[in-house]
Amino acid sequence: MKVPVVDHSSCVDCDGCIEMCPEVFFKNDSGMIQVRDLKSYTEDGVNEAIKYCPADCITWEDE
Repeated sequence: MKVPVVDHSSCVDCDGCIEMCPEVFFKNDSGMIQVRDLKSYTEDGVNEAIKYCPADCITWEDE
């Protein structure tokens, strides 16, 4: 299964991924973008978040 991953060292905290795909991305209690622990991820939504990420910090990885 493919899972989205956020590179926090590159993230500029713009919240664009949350706006594009809130069912997958959220801010944790520390204010960092996190990926929800889901059984599957909507490829279209995650791909939109990847496309619009200004820091290019979201990728797909094989679990």
